[in-house]
Amino acid sequence: MSGTASPRSRLGLPDLGIGLGMRVPHYEHIFEHKPKVDWFEVISENFMVGGGRPVKNLERALADYRIVQHGVSLSLGSTNSLDWEYLRQLKALAKKTGSPWVSDHLCWAGSDCLNLHDLLPLPYTEEAVKYVAERARIIQDYLEVRFVIENVSSYMTYTSSTMTEWEFVSAIANEADLGILLDVNNIYVSSENHGFDPTDFVDNVPHHRVVQFHVAGHTRFEKYIIDTHSGEVIDEVWALYTRAIQQTGSVSTLVEWDDEIPAFDVLAAEAEKARGYRDRALAVRAQAQAPLPTKAAP
Repeated sequence: MSGTASPRSRLGLPDLGIGLGMRVPHYEHIFEHKPKVDWFEVISENFMVGGGRPVKNLERALADYRIVQHGVSLSLGSTNSLDWEYLRQLKALAKKTGSPWVSDHLCWAGSDCLNLHDLLPLPYTEEAVKYVAERARIIQDYLEVRFVIENVSSYMTYTSSTMTEWEFVSAIANEADLGILLDVNNIYVSSENHGFDPTDFVDNVPHHRVVQFHVAGHTRFEKYIIDTHSGEVIDEVWALYTRAIQQTGSVSTLVEWDDEIPAFDVLAAEAEKARGYRDRALAVRAQAQAPLPTKAAP
């Protein structure tokens, strides 16, 4: 199995190193060439099936790589009842993959009568914290694996909000004892769309709960930015990632590229760029934490 990760862990979870999203255009290359990748992230819903080609592809990947599950359909903040059939399939998949944690987005995506097929932000209120934390606690207990919440990119805000997004994410994670998937690109996108300082977000989440990072590209329009997961990661996002790693220490990092997907070698080069930023940030952190030399007694 490929991997160069540190044995350090947080919340009982390992640092897996630098990973990539396992996407269909790259399957042939991955299975034939077995590139040196620390781990792959898969979209849970793509493999929550009874058999067929998706399961065979997953089994081929599991033979050579560590796999981590990431979901897009849980709709954690929805007012719908929890979908127990969905959770049953999700748990079965987690047992198959041995995923060290299972993540999904801190959002809602619709109601009983309508699925909006989008990751919509929640109002940042104490009421929403209590509601979402209770649902997340139930999910984590049922899955019997650490549940991890990801901050989403957003294009609207609520007048009812009484706290910042980072306070909201932190409160839910602390209340339900969850991990955090800190998507640094989403922080940057939302900060540009809503006019806040992205370093405030990075600096003020509980760093001991951050078990994974996402970095990605995005698309800038005249008045707003869309989180398209296309193109290379920009310097400003790398700077935020560097700042975050210096505070969290070594944490599993995923490079996302889901639109206009390039050749695998291009994506692999972006992963190595992430490794370089991470290694340099960890070196700075280690130097800052090193004890000062003691003076010799006269």
